[in-house]
This record gives sequence, C-alpha cells and structure tokens, in this order.
Amino acid sequence: MAEDGQIKEMLTKPWDTAREVPIIGDEQTPWKLIKLLRTISVIAVAITVFGLALCSKTSFLLLITLSNEDTQILSAEQKPLALLCIGCAIVSSSVLLFLKSIWKACYKTSKLPRKSTVALVLFFEFLVSFGVAVLTIVTMPHLDIVTNVTLLNAVAILSALLQAVAQCAAKECNRFLISPIIAFILILLGYCLFVALYIMKDPTDTKMIIWVGLAVGASLLASFNWWENYLRLICEKSRSCFLKNLFKDMTKCQNILHIFTSLLRIVVTTCVLGAYVPLAKLDWHLLTSASSLQKRVIIFIIGVQLISSALCQWFALLACKMHAIRRCFILPLYFTSLAVVAVFIIPVIVYYQEYKISLNTTESITFTSYCNVAMDARNQSLNSSVFSHLVWDVTQTLCFLDMSKITDIGMLTGAAASWWIGLLLATLYVWNLNIYRIQKTQDLFIRRLYEGAFIEQSLLLNTRFHIQTKRKKNQFNECDSTAMVYLCATMWHETYEEMMNIIISIFRLDKYRPKTGPEKEDIEFDDFTFEAHIYFDDAFESVEGNEERQLNEYAKSLVVIIAEVYGIFNSIDEELFRVQHIPDQKVIRTPYGGRLVIKMPHGNNIIVHFKDKNLIRHKKRWSQVMYLYYLLGWKLMTKYYNRRDQYEDDNTLRQEIQKEKHNTYLLALDGDTDFHPASVMLLIDRLKMYPRVGAACGRIHPTGSGPVVWFQKFEYAVSHWLQKTAEHVFGCVLCSPGCFSLFRAEALMDDNVMKKYSTKSTEASQYIQYDQGEDRWLCTLLLKQGWRVEYNAASDAYTNAPEDFKELYNQRRRWGPSTMANVVDLLGSTNIISKRNSSMSKPFMFYQLFNMLSTVLAPSTICLMIAGSLSFILGLSNSVALVVAVIPPAIYLGLCFKLKADTQITLAAALSALYAFLMLVVTMSIIGSMVKSGTIFTPSSIFIIAMSVIYVVTALMHPQELPLVFYGFLYIICIPSAYLLLTIYSMVNMNSVSWGTRETKSTAGAVTPAVTKETPKQRVKSSLQRLFSWVKCCKKPSQRSQDIHENIIPESIQLEPQPQNTIVDDPPEDRQEEVETNISSTECWITQLQSFPSDVQMQLQEESFNEEEKVFWEELREKYLYPLPIDKEKQKEMQSALKGLRNKINFSFFFVNALWLVATFTLEIFQIFSIKINMVDINLNNTGNFIQIEPLSFMFILGFAVSVLLQFVGMFYHRVYTLIHYIAYLETEPIQQKRTQKAKEKKEKALQDSIYSTTDSNYSSGEEDESFDGEDDDDSYIDPNAGTMV
Repeated sequence: MAEDGQIKEMLTKPWDTAREVPIIGDEQTPWKLIKLLRTISVIAVAITVFGLALCSKTSFLLLITLSNEDTQILSAEQKPLALLCIGCAIVSSSVLLFLKSIWKACYKTSKLPRKSTVALVLFFEFLVSFGVAVLTIVTMPHLDIVTNVTLLNAVAILSALLQAVAQCAAKECNRFLISPIIAFILILLGYCLFVALYIMKDPTDTKMIIWVGLAVGASLLASFNWWENYLRLICEKSRSCFLKNLFKDMTKCQNILHIFTSLLRIVVTTCVLGAYVPLAKLDWHLLTSASSLQKRVIIFIIGVQLISSALCQWFALLACKMHAIRRCFILPLYFTSLAVVAVFIIPVIVYYQEYKISLNTTESITFTSYCNVAMDARNQSLNSSVFSHLVWDVTQTLCFLDMSKITDIGMLTGAAASWWIGLLLATLYVWNLNIYRIQKTQDLFIRRLYEGAFIEQSLLLNTRFHIQTKRKKNQFNECDSTAMVYLCATMWHETYEEMMNIIISIFRLDKYRPKTGPEKEDIEFDDFTFEAHIYFDDAFESVEGNEERQLNEYAKSLVVIIAEVYGIFNSIDEELFRVQHIPDQKVIRTPYGGRLVIKMPHGNNIIVHFKDKNLIRHKKRWSQVMYLYYLLGWKLMTKYYNRRDQYEDDNTLRQEIQKEKHNTYLLALDGDTDFHPASVMLLIDRLKMYPRVGAACGRIHPTGSGPVVWFQKFEYAVSHWLQKTAEHVFGCVLCSPGCFSLFRAEALMDDNVMKKYSTKSTEASQYIQYDQGEDRWLCTLLLKQGWRVEYNAASDAYTNAPEDFKELYNQRRRWGPSTMANVVDLLGSTNIISKRNSSMSKPFMFYQLFNMLSTVLAPSTICLMIAGSLSFILGLSNSVALVVAVIPPAIYLGLCFKLKADTQITLAAALSALYAFLMLVVTMSIIGSMVKSGTIFTPSSIFIIAMSVIYVVTALMHPQELPLVFYGFLYIICIPSAYLLLTIYSMVNMNSVSWGTRETKSTAGAVTPAVTKETPKQRVKSSLQRLFSWVKCCKKPSQRSQDIHENIIPESIQLEPQPQNTIVDDPPEDRQEEVETNISSTECWITQLQSFPSDVQMQLQEESFNEEEKVFWEELREKYLYPLPIDKEKQKEMQSALKGLRNKINFSFFFVNALWLVATFTLEIFQIFSIKINMVDINLNNTGNFIQIEPLSFMFILGFAVSVLLQFVGMFYHRVYTLIHYIAYLETEPIQQKRTQKAKEKKEKALQDSIYSTTDSNYSSGEEDESFDGEDDDDSYIDPNAGTMV
C-alpha cells in the first residue's frame, strides 16, 4: 500500500503534467483516397447512365426510322427486318424477366396467386403490351423523328393523373399536388398540338388520321405500364377486403405473376408484329434478301440497343443505391430526350447548311425544296458512308412537315416541350425520394421490368411513389425502428495495449453515437443505441492470508485503462489547472464474481463482468452462453413475461417481442479488437435491410510484426478477398468470426441455436466441434435453421495475431479439425439445409464439397508439388522424386504420434525452413526455365502466372490493402509448412483440447490451494476470519450486500478442487495457475479496486445487487454454468475416447492421401492414360518437345482453376456492391453528423455567450484579468478525433 501511495503521489506532481496519449483517431483508413474514389465513381456512373440511355434511345429510334416507308437504307421489301428488330427490343426485357422469375420460382419458395389476381394483372398487362406494340411497330414509323423522340414522354399522362388522385385520397392536398396536375395538363396540350399539326397539314389524308389516332390511343394504353405503383397505395388506404387481399396476393406471388405477364407480353407483341406485316403488304420471306452491309448495320443497331438498355437499368439502380439519385439518375435521364433530339437534328441542319452553301446562290432555299432534291443527291452518292445515308433517312421523316414555316416549327416544338416538361413534373417526386443507406431494389422500383423502347421514361416512372407530405419522414418501415446493439467482448490474458485498443474503440463509438436523451429535443440519432459488456474470464486469484479471492493483474489493468481512456475522451481537460475527475461509477458483487458499471462521457454504459472460475464456468464459449442468456433471456424476455402476468394481451406482447428480437443485435468482440464506428454502422445496415440475415462479419486484419504475422496478413487477405466473398455471393459465409461479428437476437433465439449452443460436450467429437471452434459451430447452427450469414468487406477490424511459430501452430491446431467437423456436419445435412436455407443451394454445397476434398488432399498435393520440384532441380525421374518427397512428411507423421507437442513444433519449424529454401529455389528455377526456353506454356508456368495475375488483380481491387501483395512471396515459400506440416500436426494432436494461445506457465512459488477436507473446528475458524475480513474491508455495507457476499463463495466450493470448463484436463504445461500476491488480508477486492492508483481519479461506489437478477444468475449458473468438478475417471475415459477418435480420423485422412499418391505413382510408372501436349514457345511456335500430364492431376488442377475462377468472379461482384454500400454510407452519414454538430455548436455558442456576458460584467474594471482570459483561451486541448495535442 505504501508503494501504491507513492505512485499516486508521483502521478499528481505539478511538474509531471506531460502525458502519453494513444492515437484514437482513424489512422488506417485512407479517407482522401476514398473521397477521391467516391467522386470518380459518381462522375463515372452519371456519364455511364447518360451515355447508355442515349445509346438505347438513339438505336431504337434508328430502327423506327429504318422501318419508315420513305427511308432508303432498307428497301420496302426489307422493312420486316427492322420491324422484327423493334419487336426484339420490346420483348427482350420480358425474356430476361421470364428467365429470372423461373429461376426464383424454382430456387425459392413461390406461391400460386388467386384466379382473380391473375385475371386482373393479365388484363392490365394485355393493355400495356398491346399499346406498346401498336405504338412502336405500327404508328411511330409513320411519324417524324422529333415527334417520335418526344411522344414517348407522353406515357407519363396516367401516372400524373393517378398521383393527383392518390394525393387527394390521402387528404394531402398540398403543394405536391400542383406538379402532377400541371403535368397532366401539359401532356394533354402536347396531344392537342400533335393532332393539330398532323391533321391540319392534310385533313383529307385518312391514313395519317388513323396513324395519329392510333398513336394517341396506344400511348394512353402504354401509360398503364406503372399501374401497380398507384394501385398499391389505393389498396393500402382502402377498407375493401378484396383490394387488401389483392395487394397481399400480388406481393407474395410476384414470381409466378411475372412468369405469366412476361409470357403474355411476348405473345401479344408477336401477334401484333405477325398481324401487321401482312396488313402492310409486306412479306416475311424477303428477310434473307438483305445485303451483308444492311445485315451488319441492323445487327449492330439492335445489339447496341439490347445491351445498352440492360446496362442502363443496372447502372441506374447503382446510382440510386449510391445515394447519387439526383446527380447520376434524375438529371442524366431528364436530359436524354434533349440529347437524342440534338443527335438527330444537328446532322440534318449541318447537311442542310452545306447544301445551301454548295449551291452558291443568294436565293432562299427552303427545307421543303431541300427535301425534294435530297433524294436525287442521295441516289447520285452511291459511295457515301452509312452515316450519311442515316442522316438522309432522318431528313426524309421531316419532309412531311414544312420546317420552313414558323407555325409548323412552333407547333412541333410546343408539343415536344409540353411532353418533356410534363414528364419532368410527373416525376418530380423522385427528386425528393427518401432512400435508406442500403436499399432493396424492390423498395426502389415497383417493377422488375424495364422498357427498352422508352428506357428513361420507364426508369423514372418505375420509381416507387409515396404520398408527398409536408413533413419529411422515412418512407421505409423496416428502417424506422431503433436498433439495440449489445457489444459483447470476452477477455482473458490480453496485454495492456490490446485492452487499450478495444476500450478506445468502445469510447469512440460512444462519442460517435451519444445515448438518446430522455427529452425529445435531446434526441440526436435514432438508428441505434448500444451498451457494452466485457466478460473477463478468470479475473480472480487466491491470495495468501486472505480468504476472499482478489482481482488479478489483468483485471486491474483493465480498470486503469478504462479510467485513462475516460480522461482522454472526457471534455474535463479543456482547462490547464483543472484536476481530472470522473463521475462516480458503480461496483457490484455478483453471484459469478463482480461487476463494474461505467457510464461513458456521452451517456452509454460499459459493464465489466469479472468472472470467478470458482463460481461460474470459464472460457470463451461459456462466456458467450453467459451473455446470450443474460442479454437475450433476462434483459429482453423477462419484462414481457412480467407484463403477461399483469394480464396484458398476448398478441400484442407477441408482436412486441418479435419486433424487439428482430431489432436487437449482438456485436461479438475479442478482448483485443480495434474497430471504428463506420465498421459497426455498415454491419448494422446489412441486418436492418435484410430480415433473414442472422449474422454479418467484417474484414479482419491481423496486427503485429515479424514473419509469422506477415504470413498471416497475406493469408487473411486471400481468404477474405476470394473465399469469403465467394461464399457470400454464391451461398452463405460458413464462419462469422467472434472477434468482430454482428448477430441478430431473433436468429440466436431461434430453435436449436442458443439452446444447443449451451450444450455441454459429452462425446469426443463434440469437444472438437463445439469447444475448439465455437464461432464456426454457432454459424453452423444458424445456417441449419435457415438464417443467412454475410460478409461486409468495408467493415474493417484489427486484432492481434500470433507472433511466434508455436502459438500459430497451436491456434491452427484448434481451428483445423473444428473447421472440418463443422463442414462435414453441413455436408451431411445438405438436403435439409438446401430446403430450409434459400441461400445455400445444392451447387453451393457441391462447391464446399470440392473445397473439403481439396483440404483433405492438401498433404498429398504438396508432396506431388515437392516431387515435381525435386525432379526439376535434381533431374530425378518423377517416380523417384515422388518417393523422396514422401519420406520426410511420413517420418514427421510417425514422430508426431510419439513426441510431445513442443518437440513436434520444433521439428516442424526446422522442416519448414528447409521446405522454404526448396520453394525459393523452385520458384527461381521455374522463372529461369521460362526465360531460357522462351515459353510460358508449361503446367507449372501457367499455374504460377495465373495465380500471380489473379492475386495482383484482386489486390488492385483492394487499393487500401495493395501492400499486402509483397507478403505473397513469403506465403508461397511457406506453403509446405502451412498445408503439409501444419495439417499433420493438427490432425495428430486433435485429441488435445487446450486453448493453445495466451496461455502461460505457472509462476514459480505459486501456492496451490489444498484439496484436503477441513475439520469442523477449522471450518468455524475460517468462517470467523472471512466475517472479520468482510467487516474490515467493506465501507458501510448494506445488509443485502452482506447476504449476497455470503452466497458468493459457498463452503462447498472452498473445499472442492480447482474447477474447469470441461471434464477434460488441460495439459499441465498449458494451465494457468494461481499467482501469489502480497496484499493485506484486511482488503477485499472492492476496497483494493477503489484505492488503485490512476492518472485520472475515478471513484467507485459499491451498490447492492438486484434481488430478481440475483435469482436469475443463480438459476442460470445451476442449470448451465456451474463449474464442473474434476473427475479423474471421466477424464481418463474422455482422453481415451479422444485418442480413439483421433486414430480413426487420422487413419481415414492419411489413407485417402496415400491412395491418391499411390494412384499417381502407378500412373507415373506405367504411363497409363497420360496426355501429351506439344510445347510451344512464346510466339506459339512448336518447339518439338512434349508436356506429359496425368489425367488425375489434370482433373484436380482443372477443378482448382474453376474454383479460383468462381472465387474471382464472386470477388469482383462483391467488390462492386461493397463500393456502392460504402459510397452510400459516405453520402448519408455526414448529413446526420452535420446536423448533430450544428445543434451542439448552437448549444455551445449559447453557453459561451452566457459565460462571456458574466465574465465581462465581473472583470470589466481591470486589464490584467482580460489578459489572463486571453491566455486561457489559447490553452491546448486534446482532440479526440486526432489523438494529438491541438
């Protein structure tokens, strides 16, 4: 204690005010690069959407122009070719929708709709498809190009009318009602000008009257295309049961309805096209008479139209999900029609002006006279380019109108402008569309279908319409609920720096998301609130001369760190001479040990649970069971059962329970995890928007130094870049690591998940699957129940990795067998999982089966690779080289069954060094061989180059992690160690169930508690000693705290041997023994904690424990978490069972590898089924040499290549959507932060004004006081965002 007082005195010296402040800002994320990438992405998407829409509309109108009877590129007999292409452009999206709906109907659950629903939907779809077909195939080829461009804008007429009706029906007759009414009037005005322009030109032209009438009627029918957008609102507001059932039926049976509607559209379009061609006196049989030039022109135009339309729809969706809806979606589509008009009209005007200049006359040349001579000039210019002919064809469509008259130009311009402005006003609601950060496609667009004929109109009008109100609110109910996030960290023997990382991360999150205030005006964020829980395993130790167990050094360090970090984040050190003081915090005795409750500066809590392994089962899985039942069982469910006892409605309670379970998340953390708030936000987004996502994990970055860590950095990178992304895209992530993963409470509380996870291991296989890889087993349980597990590459988290060879091997010794056990469990339940889990199909399970086979055959594959290396270097025959390559691992395998674990690792380290030199020589030799022979077309060369290209391209797709590529060379030379020696070590030692990492040997001189039975006299004496100890150490204890403490350490536990988490004893050399400390026997752990020195004064006030919660913990401990006593007989039985299981699995595992080697050896000796391929050089010239490949090796390499290719495709797809999500985060989160910052600045300014006004009144008489105030204003302060003195 004297030493503690001396330390405390030293910390308060006035000359020792300099501090060492850890970096708490985000130093790892390259924000400048990300912002630059965001800007480039937004600009690129905007240009792409505009360019694709322009290409789609231009190519479609060119097809319309080519089908005009007056155009010349296609003769009259070949017009059906252009009409056929128009029909293909119309039905292409229906074909894609049909295929997608068939796939979804087979892959996912689909229900059959009612007959009335099918009849209504098919009726509207018939009107739409008939109108679109008649408009584009029959009428538009007879109109001019400007009218064709702008007439398609008129399809917004019904949408404008229904918007006004919906606003009135919702009793929202506000300013938002004006725009659809004006849009409807303008579109009607455009129709009137259009009809007047064409009919007044020649009232006797009956055909033109028919074409104009059909154009108006067909465009009106086509405007029914988006009827679902408004029928949905009518059904929601209606009291009619029929309409409500109709809406539910349409929502649940979308896949089947889309199959019917897409088929109907294809059939109707085909019928209109097939009927119109004979009616127009055209012949289908003359299609083949087109010249090769005409065919190339047609194929190019229709190809551009189909591809650009599909890509435009996809990039428009990207623009919306990136929250660049105004810049990249609305504006590009608005200006598409104007750009198309310019594309067609400008060349016509240029040619017209060139013609006038070529005549070299002063006479006025009208456009009508130009049209009369244009055809003659065209016929004389037979060698003109295709572009010139297209310009003349466009000109020909305008010859019907007298473009020299102001009246015709004015009416044409007026109709075009009215339609275009009408479209703008009808889609003005899109401008104010409220989008959640990560949005489902079905919540953005009402239909999956796009219209290739009018791409920009279909995208704008397909955007989901919502009733426009004066109050801006979130339109998506899924995102309205405030989520509750519990941060659950497990600790044991973390170092000072490791614990500092996670505590800083928690305080950083507290600053980022302050707790919601009790008053409405204090609410700053309503997306989520959080509470942090730290479960500290084995936090107590026995002390000589003290009956009560004390906190160990690790637990004390955690308390000191919390106080230090509190001082950094608190705003109390803005003044130079103010003594740092933290508000009083709580310390509580609990049935499992103790609890420390810290209220952080911004209102959120950290609860540290100090576990005594004499009172409750320890180790990570049982800590997880502890917080699962405490947070989800006690805190979430108990209050509803209490309300039920008060006779509240069961249905109401059931709905509230379901909602809270759905919006409660658990963020699993390790005791050394370093993360930033953005990473948590991105994980929350995934769970908020996708209700069947049960868990989501982030990108884990190993930290540390040294070659072992460098190897792991590249290994982690490759596994996340390729393997996890492939699992996410094609199925589900199989393992969500416990160091940084977000779980949904509803998924954890599902049947056969939390209950089964708390099962005690009783069989040998359960020790391997349950206890050696608890994170993977929990995910296995979630996947079996049908929950999806996802991966978010933008959620970065950092955790310490093993830095020495032994610790790495021990860690992977746990992970390897557990991974295989869980994957085998999943593969054995393929049929059940594929039915329950819609994300895990049988092809995905086959992919996992191939990966499993690759893992099993990894040792033999490495032996074959080493054999090839020896053959290449030493010139040995393949058979001899194979025998030589198998001898060292075979000897190592035999020795592993005899030697101790430490000796096995030492031997593996020596062999790893030899294999690394061999791999280095082989790599250099292969490169030299490629240079010497001048060819890269050998199996080894192709493999090395292909893998290098894939890794480099993948790294370029992750620019933040590009430097990790340099660790790839170390990874390559360590392949034999990682996939041969480590596999052998982990398989042979799978019977060892010790943790393997963060374990220390017993301290010299440590006192082990005696196991002898106490006599009654000794028992009474020890009880009196404990009583006097409690009286001396506790300051004013309440009667309840005394009663609780009497129950904390029952007499039976004091007499029992050392408890543990399983009935299998850990190896003696890996067990952490009790550490002797010199603490006065009169101190209890709370008094010790209260007097512990720190840079920041933090007073801990002891509080009593809640009686109801005490009962909960006692019941939980009794049922699931009571320490297991040592049973020597059961230990021997289980150790024997583990060895037996180890022997069985090892025999099967290495027997399969032996079969693979023998098969390869036999094929190599007898040259059976060998494949010989001619070797060519870099210029593909035959060198005269042959490459001999065995079929087995070829098939295995081919399968591996296909697997890597699939992973690469999955990575590319996942990377694009990760970028979209991250840009959406950058676009939305600063808005919320700015609003909060402005509110804070406003409050601070008001407070400062009041302070300054008081200061001025107090010190207005003296100049010295004013100068002192000026000095004080310049004092430095700690900026929490930067972590440096400012």
